[in-house]
Amino acid sequence: MTLSDITHDIITCELCPRLRDYCREVAREKRKAYLDDEYWGKPVPGFGDPKARVVVVGLAPAAHGGNRTGRMFTGDGRGASGEFLFAAMKAAGFANQITCDRADDGLRMKGAYLLAAARCAPPGNKPLPQELRNCRVHLERELDALTHARVIVALGRLAWDAALVQLKRRGDPLRPRPVFGHGAMHRSPAGLMLLGSYHPSRHNTHTGRLTPAMLADVFVTARELVR
Repeated sequence: MTLSDITHDIITCELCPRLRDYCREVAREKRKAYLDDEYWGKPVPGFGDPKARVVVVGLAPAAHGGNRTGRMFTGDGRGASGEFLFAAMKAAGFANQITCDRADDGLRMKGAYLLAAARCAPPGNKPLPQELRNCRVHLERELDALTHARVIVALGRLAWDAALVQLKRRGDPLRPRPVFGHGAMHRSPAGLMLLGSYHPSRHNTHTGRLTPAMLADVFVTARELVR
């Protein structure tokens, strides 16, 4: 399948009724600050460079971020997770700008592609286990289509676990099972390197659990590995 085919399948996916109902409800009611916006309200596909050697896996779109704009880590406000992430990616040469307000704001990935474990905004930012299992097919197909990928950067434990499922599918025995942590690394016999990072959520960035330097180091490591 081409990335275009996969994108169409993601956008039209109805596998998780709870998530689809929630995303539509948010798109109808809107947040006061975005009353004039037309919300996306559909599952959010990945985006980036089709020849990416680095794949970044997040958790899920935000209710008034990706679910509003139709692009991961986009539109969630100044100083929020998107700007935090793209600042680190820009510093490492994987993004052309930090600005991530709208899907048409000019942001471009260079050698990187951004995916997620879940494609619909979940209530409380917590997708259910079955919902994550339903979404595996999208991550699987996108990774298979990104034939140049050599490094996966997992943002958070759930993204790490989703990446491990894909490595196992490719023949990695995962013994012993790689343990998630910020800066954790796993070289898979499946031909991919997995890097772990704390998720750039407001909780992690505002408490100092994840600093700009910490996230930048992860992407510098990814850049060196693909070189």
